[in-house]
Amino acid sequence: MNTSSFLADMLQTITERGRRFLALNQRENLDDPVGGAGTLCETLLSSRGEASGMALAKNILERWQSFDEGEKRDFMIMLLDRFGPDTQRLETAIDRYRRDGDASALLELHLAAEPRRQELIRRFNLAPNGIETLVRMREVLLALMKERPDLSAVDADFSHLFGSWFNRGFLVLRPISWSTPANILEKIIRYEAVHDIGGWDELRRRLEPEDRRCFAFFHPQLSDDPLIFVEVALTRDIPSRIDDLLRQDRVFVATGEATTAVFYSISNCQEGLRGISFGNFLIKQVVEDLRRDLPKLERFVTLSPVPGFAAWLARERRNEASDALSPSAKTVLAVLDDEGWADDGQKAAAVEPVLAAAAAWYFLRARDSAGRMVDPVARFHLGNGARLERLNVLGDRSPRALRQAHGLMVNYLYKLDEIEANHEAFAGRRDVVTTPQIRRLVPADKPNQSLVPVKDVSPRGKTVINEHANTEPTS
Repeated sequence: MNTSSFLADMLQTITERGRRFLALNQRENLDDPVGGAGTLCETLLSSRGEASGMALAKNILERWQSFDEGEKRDFMIMLLDRFGPDTQRLETAIDRYRRDGDASALLELHLAAEPRRQELIRRFNLAPNGIETLVRMREVLLALMKERPDLSAVDADFSHLFGSWFNRGFLVLRPISWSTPANILEKIIRYEAVHDIGGWDELRRRLEPEDRRCFAFFHPQLSDDPLIFVEVALTRDIPSRIDDLLRQDRVFVATGEATTAVFYSISNCQEGLRGISFGNFLIKQVVEDLRRDLPKLERFVTLSPVPGFAAWLARERRNEASDALSPSAKTVLAVLDDEGWADDGQKAAAVEPVLAAAAAWYFLRARDSAGRMVDPVARFHLGNGARLERLNVLGDRSPRALRQAHGLMVNYLYKLDEIEANHEAFAGRRDVVTTPQIRRLVPADKPNQSLVPVKDVSPRGKTVINEHANTEPTS
């Protein structure tokens, strides 16, 4: 018997018994459904019985699912206004800590400062399929925060709890293949967020050949719904164009001949889990599995999109005082306004070195108001210990890539014996670990930024700039 199904059935039975015990089918206040749900939330927090608590949680979540958009908004505002910390308890705890300052007073202060809605959300999770409903609930919350930024306090509680419930210890890595059940494969097609999958035939080309792999993380309570998945191509070299990996007439590579594993698409599947970090665990686990099964693999790289590059470049082109672009560079980049420039060999050749230099500035110099790298994909991979290896101008000629990044793609290299040092450099000092080729594209007389060049030492002991220099784009 499937363990998850058995537990779900058992929880459902307990819940139904609790529902009958509580006689929850009483007359409802149809004029104030959110207020009625709030009353039930108070009852849930005061409940001590397991069965009654599960029944209450299920009842509240079912009500929430039946709410219209306005009622869901009011429910979230109710969580903000009505289920924060117990202010009286908190004030008493503060006074006690100021007076005593011992460990017991500190513990009470910690407990008193916790918003009541955190415990409420924990109890919602008691309901059958509770965690799935809570993920959907946070999807709504994230959308509402655009108009109600004060709801970020509620989101902080969801994020705190999700960080525990979706940690690596609970997640299961499963390979996705052409023999995976169709209901999961359909979700892979739907959730693919980097390179659209046009249908079942294209999905088959990404899963069935021996030089292709796909892995996904699952949560035990969402066993048929992937949280995040990665598509992997096994190649002989580091690719610079996505078309080399996806086109129908590509050359297939025998498993025994592959030396490089390319992570060419990493897609988060659940909007309600945005910001909950488990992608780094995914890559590390996949690398371990691939090394075990394919010991001849020497390199692990990505072929990654740069979704914010075009917007950043447009701002710099409009900025008369831009440090990133000289007047002559802006003149050359004007060709980007011409429709079809990427298909014009002469125009593409003229703009390529300027685009590459602008891209180097984007990664090495551009920072947001908090001092972080602007590009979120770069933050993810560099934070995981990769290094910025290569810029690939026109690596992706799809309409979306041309619109978002003028076709730019990037290789991040996961060199296994350097991952920890690279991670510490980026996380601790915000250093960008990169190659001398990319570093040279940014003029040295510009404002200082921490740039860490990479030197690879050949087997003969000679220092070389980059062992893949012959595959660098023209710059």
